[in-house]
Amino acid sequence: MIKHLFINNFAIIENTDIEFQDGLNIITGETGAGKSIVIEAISLALGARADSSFVRTGKSKAVIQLAADLDDEEIVLTREISANGKNLCRENGRLVTLGELAETAGRIADIHGQYDNQKLLDPANHLHMVDRYAASQIEPIRKAFQSAYQEYKDARLTLDGILKSEQENLRKKDFYQFELAEIENAQLSPGEDEELTERISLLQNSEKIFAGIGEAYGLLDDNDQNVLSALGSARQALDGIRSYSKVLSEAADTLDDTYYRLQDVTGQLAAIREQSTFDPGELDHAIERLDLVEKEKKKYGPTIEEVLAREAELSEALDQIENIDAVKEKAQLTVQKKLADLKAQAALLTESRKLSADRLAAAIEAELHDLNFNHAVLTIQISPAPAIGPDGADQAEILLSTNPGEPVKPLIKVASGGEISRIMLAIRKITGTDDGVPTMIFDEIDAGISGITASVVGRKLKQIAEDRQIICITHLPQIAAAGDANYRIYKESDSEQTYTHVEPLSTDETVREIARLLGGDMITETTLASAEELLTKNR
Repeated sequence: MIKHLFINNFAIIENTDIEFQDGLNIITGETGAGKSIVIEAISLALGARADSSFVRTGKSKAVIQLAADLDDEEIVLTREISANGKNLCRENGRLVTLGELAETAGRIADIHGQYDNQKLLDPANHLHMVDRYAASQIEPIRKAFQSAYQEYKDARLTLDGILKSEQENLRKKDFYQFELAEIENAQLSPGEDEELTERISLLQNSEKIFAGIGEAYGLLDDNDQNVLSALGSARQALDGIRSYSKVLSEAADTLDDTYYRLQDVTGQLAAIREQSTFDPGELDHAIERLDLVEKEKKKYGPTIEEVLAREAELSEALDQIENIDAVKEKAQLTVQKKLADLKAQAALLTESRKLSADRLAAAIEAELHDLNFNHAVLTIQISPAPAIGPDGADQAEILLSTNPGEPVKPLIKVASGGEISRIMLAIRKITGTDDGVPTMIFDEIDAGISGITASVVGRKLKQIAEDRQIICITHLPQIAAAGDANYRIYKESDSEQTYTHVEPLSTDETVREIARLLGGDMITETTLASAEELLTKNR
């Protein structure tokens, strides 16, 4: 609920504070006094877009601040509009985006004016109205439908992708087969390139390697003065004296270990010498093989492992191409099943909407009778949509007849400006609590009405205000008299500027304001008496 509105340097308003009350708050004032400016300021505080033209002439910025109670928490929304075009939004002093401000504001208040009347005439909004009216019954069904709709869309996209790629894959089939055959014929093994590189290095340096190995082997074990023979003799010499001291024992152990290690090295060198035969044909073959491996890596992946992974991908792709008919049939069956599920959910949603539409139409029709549409007949027609969409298989339209014997027709064809305001009020009376927003703001609700109808509209606004806060701008005394709190907007001018002010009215001031609405500038005893009578009747 809106508690306080502060406006500074906005249009012709220099500085104004308004304390709103529970129930029905009525704002009146002469034509041109600035009533619409107040609504514009509230709209901006609630997240409407703004530009620098709103800033009062000669001032650097306009500030609008709105304080409200929301879920037992005080919320303060602030808009600053600079003459240079800069626009700041704050929520409880914290800078927020315009979208964040509007999201919070949407839970505080809802503004209804001529634009809302135009939305009411648009059948595109009627289906959402039906869904909101019976939300507790419809929402679970609608969610189930949306889940089925998403599953159908996903299945359809999968099938479309298969069909789209079918021709392209057929064109690629020969290319895939060529690549797969090339990789398979290469018969690559993981790590083969490293082994080949090492083998080529050995073969290319085999003569030098063989000479070095021969020399080392000869020194170690291939002549009378070899190292192993000398170490053997040394071991025997130490073995006879190792028991005399710990140091001799450790020296003998070290010599033993060295002897056996050198024996292992000598054996390895002997084995290598036996295998180190230079074969030019083997070297050529190894070089050719490594060249093939590198070509495959360059074409299909920087490593052998990635080339083999590409081989697996090609094999799988060819398998899918060759079995496309089975894949396509499976996808088509899935689409058919999902479509059947979707139609079943859509049918359930249609039935629940028809029940809601009948109940909502009856309730609105009863409200229209209260609003002096004595012969009104209103129905909400639920008909098949051209195609199933995100909102279901339905479209809705409000049909109305206001005269006896006339068939029901779309609102846009039967409702005048004044009638549409009353119809909108009747709908808001029935559906106003569906969105849970605590404050409703009505601008020009009295357009095109007068007399008894105005009194009925005032009474209806007062009924709505029993459950939520209403802020209403009006120029009709019958509606003004229904207010729980009344405010007057008036304008003053000096030689340089014009100023608009908003002031709360006492009971006596409310009587005089209603008398002014009744009789204009000529406030007489008669108009005062009539004003008091109106107030008494409404309170």
